[in-house]
Amino acid sequence: MKNSILAGYVRVAGWLDAASPLVDLGLRLYVAEVFFRSGLLKIGNWSGTLYLFSNEYHVPLLPPEVAAVVGAFGELAFPPLLALGLATRFAALSMTFVNIVAVASYWHVLGRNDAALAQHVFWGTLLLVTLFHGPGKASLDYWLGRRLAA
Repeated sequence: MKNSILAGYVRVAGWLDAASPLVDLGLRLYVAEVFFRSGLLKIGNWSGTLYLFSNEYHVPLLPPEVAAVVGAFGELAFPPLLALGLATRFAALSMTFVNIVAVASYWHVLGRNDAALAQHVFWGTLLLVTLFHGPGKASLDYWLGRRLAA
């Protein structure tokens, strides 16, 4: 009985290990899409973006115009890296910073809206998984690392 339970556990663990590259990829693609879509919205209505950064988002230390450019850049430049798994930990760290600044800048709304704040916490958690766990085998980082090691 013990041996069959152990054998079953080992078999399931093997299946989970085999699926982990797809889970890592799905995680990266999901977060990258959320941030990239937000960046596209910013550049798609730049006058509206400038209005929001001037009147709604309170980015510390930056003038609204600079904050809008930096925010759009962060949401457009790093998600493709995350999705491809290229410089993945750098991209995850950079997007974590963008997420933290977004929460701090819009806290007067997010602090009163549990669902909206929970989304940022969820995205931040997924980014931290990638930051600490790495991109996984379905990534350019993994492929380049193997090529360089050979």
